[in-house]
Amino acid sequence: MVKAMAQAELRSSLVKSSLRRKRSEKYWGILFAMPAILGFLLFTFAPMAGSLVLTFTDLKLINPPKFIGLDNYVKVFGGSDQLFYKSLGTTFKYVLMSVPLNIAFSFSVALLMNKEIKGRAVFRTIFYLPTIVPVFASSMIWIWILDPDLGLLNSILRSVGLPTGMWIYSPDTVIPSLVLMGLWTTGNTMVIFLAGLQGIPRHLYEALEVDGGNSLHKLLYVTIPMMTPTIFFNLIMAFIGGFQVFAEAFIMTQGGPNNASMFIVYYLYREAFQLSNMAYANTVAWVLFVIIVAITFVVFRTSRSWVYYEGEGAK
Repeated sequence: MVKAMAQAELRSSLVKSSLRRKRSEKYWGILFAMPAILGFLLFTFAPMAGSLVLTFTDLKLINPPKFIGLDNYVKVFGGSDQLFYKSLGTTFKYVLMSVPLNIAFSFSVALLMNKEIKGRAVFRTIFYLPTIVPVFASSMIWIWILDPDLGLLNSILRSVGLPTGMWIYSPDTVIPSLVLMGLWTTGNTMVIFLAGLQGIPRHLYEALEVDGGNSLHKLLYVTIPMMTPTIFFNLIMAFIGGFQVFAEAFIMTQGGPNNASMFIVYYLYREAFQLSNMAYANTVAWVLFVIIVAITFVVFRTSRSWVYYEGEGAK
């Protein structure tokens, strides 16, 4: 009887000690996470909440805000602001052109950089270097490359007898030109693809070789299926980055010619800092935020049918 009571008391003491330890770990965890939590609340959540409140006002830079209800949203969706729809269409056009090309190009480069070739480290560095060049510097380089008269691209085309173009100086070619420029900075995406390729188990390729598979079979039946989680991640990031394109249009084209490169973020910037329509600019920003969230959600939902996770099957 005494032994049973001692055992029960010992178990109770151990349970209490375990609860105290877990409670202490929880408090310490919250304490160490507090800087990140406070940073998010102060520098992300609070500005977003304030921005949402401003969408219901008529705030100018020089005047105090005045509540106007849903007037800004009526202006956005009512069709009276044609430039908003033009900028939105231009942004969608850019995204639909740039995202597939960026993914395909960076994946192809990663496949090449994953081969056992002489000087591989040098080539990896060369392909990655443009991503660390300041956007202003790279934009100035591309202004020279795409110059219709003295530009490098037209000079090369003339030397081989091919027709030249106006590139960023023509409404018909400004978006393809900026998409072409975007391929210059796919080094980050290439590095992520390269990391994914190096994580594919070698025994899968060896098993395919035993069954008589060639390089194409390896690509189609091993590399691409095993890389679908990485492709999925880069696809999401490419969509988000594509909808937020701004610097190239701001530096190189100023939204022109004839508003042909008026991206939604550049339009937002113009409304806020050139026309002083801060409240309306916040409204456009929230519309863009909802669009990005919606597209991200659709990509997540469709990923269940094509993203493969090893050991779990298709998701």
